[in-house]
Amino acid sequence: MAGDSQSFFRKHWEGYKEFWGERFSFLDNYSRFIKRDKPLPSWSASDVEEFIASDPVHGPTLKTAREAAQFGLTGSIIGAVSTAGVAWKYSRSLHGAGLSFLAGGVFGWTFGQEIANHWMQLYRLDTMAAQVKFMEWWENKCDGRS
Repeated sequence: MAGDSQSFFRKHWEGYKEFWGERFSFLDNYSRFIKRDKPLPSWSASDVEEFIASDPVHGPTLKTAREAAQFGLTGSIIGAVSTAGVAWKYSRSLHGAGLSFLAGGVFGWTFGQEIANHWMQLYRLDTMAAQVKFMEWWENKCDGRS
């Protein structure tokens, strides 16, 4: 016991940090873009379209991923409005309708993303690689290396 310098909580925290670090390892792909000294400037839809036209491999994948996001947005709107409407109809409670609006938005987004995943067969595409390639392209363009 005398040789044990770490507290009980610190030992467990280190274990959990490693556990969650493995599960969120995909964030390492984006860390060099997020942890910059000078953040990247915002890009516009025309910049994304320029990348899609310039990259024949990752461009179509990025375009498909952006179209899939529209499914999620549509699902979120439908879910939020419909559940809030039902909650308001049956309870006439403002806080109940508000919570239903939020929950319906989250459920609708999830359901819309699942529909997009199957409809557009996103499971066959490497959307993360396309997003990382876009970020590299944007970084090079902003730094004047393009």
